[in-house]
Amino acid sequence: MPNNLYNIMVPVDFTAKNKWAIAKAIELANTFHCNIHLVHVLHKPLVPFIPLDKTDFTPYESTADLHACRKKLEILKSSYSNQLCGNGKIEISVMQGVPGKMYSNYIRQYEMDLVITGLSKFNLLQRVISSISISRLVRKTNIPVLAVRSSGLISHFKKIVLPLHNDLPLRSIKMATLLGRHFKSTVYLVSLRNNEPGQANILSNALEVIQSLSTIPVQSILLEGQNLAKSTLDFSKKINADLIMVNPVKEFRLPGLWNRITNKILSYGSKIPVMTMEQKATEQ
Repeated sequence: MPNNLYNIMVPVDFTAKNKWAIAKAIELANTFHCNIHLVHVLHKPLVPFIPLDKTDFTPYESTADLHACRKKLEILKSSYSNQLCGNGKIEISVMQGVPGKMYSNYIRQYEMDLVITGLSKFNLLQRVISSISISRLVRKTNIPVLAVRSSGLISHFKKIVLPLHNDLPLRSIKMATLLGRHFKSTVYLVSLRNNEPGQANILSNALEVIQSLSTIPVQSILLEGQNLAKSTLDFSKKINADLIMVNPVKEFRLPGLWNRITNKILSYGSKIPVMTMEQKATEQ
């Protein structure tokens, strides 16, 4: 986990939800003085084409659709650039192919530190598809994905909720500490009271790690309930939290038959922004 954020990617599909994802990216970019990458993937079969001059050929400029998409991105860049402060800038990129694969390639090639995606308000099918893609993108790239609704734009990350299950999530702890230092946040470490033996020790260990990294305020709280995702969400609403940090394991799925069928992660049950992070990578 880096000690700063340098590059933030926002997947763009030119729908309303892109607005709040870009707005949150600008908020973070102005705090960390990092770059924003607006990336659009045109999901159409590639048309074979042999250029007359291979040295001058740029395949992503070979269709009118790609030209039109790039023009839209240029308009977005122009409309948001004046909101950036400091050394950060907005980059744009248009690609053609399968979105998940292309986004993953871009993240690795250009060393993204964070992905921010907007959530639609009402489209249930889109929520189901997007919730699965968030988990897959996190697992394939090992990069945090922050999911934001329109309701998640009005504040900085002053109250960060970090739920704990069985393992000590060092990557999440380091990210929470990084955000906490910059936003002068309070981090709330939460777990279920009726969870497995040793849960209090995990809270205590997480507290010690944060205190070894920073002097930001930290609170450890045992929650009532049977489902960690639901109890975390209820607690976060109660304290008006600004961010919830989870990983894509089953303990962070919301309860209920439909939620299990659709593999619904906490991001889609929360009006509060949720950052999903993978914990299986070797810690740095």
